[in-house]
Amino acid sequence: MTALLVTMIGLPASAQITEFLPEVDVYASLTPRTRFWFQAKQTREDGAPTQAEIGPSLDFYLKPLLQLKARTVFDLDDSKKRLLVLSVGYRYLPSPDAPSQNRVLLMATSNVPMKGGALISDRNRLEINYPNGSPFWRYRNKFTLQRTIAIHSYHPSPYAAAEFYYNSRYGKWSATAVYAGCIFPLRKKMELGPYYEHANSTGVSPNQQLNAGGLVLNLFPGRKEK
Repeated sequence: MTALLVTMIGLPASAQITEFLPEVDVYASLTPRTRFWFQAKQTREDGAPTQAEIGPSLDFYLKPLLQLKARTVFDLDDSKKRLLVLSVGYRYLPSPDAPSQNRVLLMATSNVPMKGGALISDRNRLEINYPNGSPFWRYRNKFTLQRTIAIHSYHPSPYAAAEFYYNSRYGKWSATAVYAGCIFPLRKKMELGPYYEHANSTGVSPNQQLNAGGLVLNLFPGRKEK
């Protein structure tokens, strides 16, 4: 991932953008194997203009895996304890600079425990987008490496990730993004996740590079105190 980041920073581009991308996610368990999730965030992806992304999802998952429970004992996100998570969702994307879009999401995320206390997550995400014109689809594959560390009795989780986009509108792999961040638990029902993102979009000419700082607030209002 480090080599990829260095390579991307060195690529020539005539447009570089620096942005701040806030995000709020609210999770509520419905049953032991299903969860409702609502997301509201600002995003700039695959060369698109800055947009809001708002909408709900439903998660479906298997029983917790013992090895994953051990890796994520201090993580508030219960889905990371599951070997496989399937999700279906809808997003509305208003934008001040482009027509609004409606988006259908289908996602499958696998979590694999590694030696040394690390966790690898592989998210496969299919988006079907409906702008004011012909619909198009986009596939995104994101690998995340996370490890929880101990600072006395506090347990933050630094991570690194790489994501690759295939866009049917361009008929090719059109963007790559790398991330570095950390998840900070706040009490028992809240997480704060600052991160840095560097992305390179090649769908249209000239290439466009994005350097962004983001801040994710995860809320788990119905989570039981442990």
